[in-house]
Amino acid sequence: MAAVDQLSPLVGVKPVCQALAVPRATWYLRRSHRLFPRPAAGPRFSPRALTEAEQQTMLTCLHEDRFQDSSSAQAYAALLDEGQFHCSIRTMYRLLEARGGNRERRDQLTHPPYQKPQLLATQANQLWSWDITKLRGPAKWTCYHLYVILESSAVSSSAG
Repeated sequence: MAAVDQLSPLVGVKPVCQALAVPRATWYLRRSHRLFPRPAAGPRFSPRALTEAEQQTMLTCLHEDRFQDSSSAQAYAALLDEGQFHCSIRTMYRLLEARGGNRERRDQLTHPPYQKPQLLATQANQLWSWDITKLRGPAKWTCYHLYVILESSAVSSSAG
C-alpha cells in the first residue's frame, strides 16, 4: 500500500493499482481508514432502554402468583386489560432470560441411554437363538425359507 501511496501522485491510482495487482477499492478503503480513523467502540446504550427500577418493577409484576403459569404474552395481555403498560413482550422475555426465569416450566422426561441386551449362557442348552429369512427362488413368486437355529454353548475358562 505504501508503494501505491508514493506512486499515485506521479502516475495515477488506476495504473499503479493495475501494475501492483492491488484492487483500487481496497486501497481507497484503507486510505479512508488512515485519514478518518473510527473511534473505539464502547458499550452500546439506548436512551429508550428501561432503567433498573423499571426492570425491577416489571420482574416483580411477572413473578406474581397470578402469572406463575403464564407466558410473557399472556401476562402482557392481562396487564394491558388492566390499563398498565410497562414494556413490550420481547422485553419481558429478555428480562426473564437475563435473570434465568425463562425456561421450560413442565417437567421434562429424560430417557436413560439405550443398552443393547446381552445374553450370557453359563452352561450348555441354556441359550438358543433363531432366525427365519426368505430367499428369492429361480422363478417369479417362488422363495425359499432359510431357518437358522443356534445353540450357544457355555464357554469355560480355567485359570491355573
